[in-house]
Amino acid sequence: MCRSSFRGSVLAALCALAAFAAIAGVITNVTAQAQTPAGASQHTGADYALIFGTVWGADGHPVYGIPVKIRRADDKKARWDRVSDHSGEFAQRVPAGSGDYVIWADVKTPKGGAKPETKVHVENDERVDVGLHLLK
Repeated sequence: MCRSSFRGSVLAALCALAAFAAIAGVITNVTAQAQTPAGASQHTGADYALIFGTVWGADGHPVYGIPVKIRRADDKKARWDRVSDHSGEFAQRVPAGSGDYVIWADVKTPKGGAKPETKVHVENDERVDVGLHLLK
């Protein structure tokens, strides 16, 4: 009888030790994430610039759910697709360094009408804010 209670105690101790190790691993990950500034990537290998924009309606309010396309000025096709969020905002990381980009809202327009677009220049690893204004 004494032998079975000893085995039970050893088993309980091993389970407690395993649980402690798992909790310590989770705490270590949470602590590492807490030390990283909000919105910053833990991957430090590549720098990037950020294009941050807002889609505005004809009435001057931000618009939700508008497809936004982004391409380099010298490319013909869009490289990045975004959708405006509930605040009308979108963001896209682009490679750091000097570059020109074209941003447009992919919305239906009257026949012959141009889609709302804007151009932006990125110089280095910076944030550039833009606005897209939709017409009636």
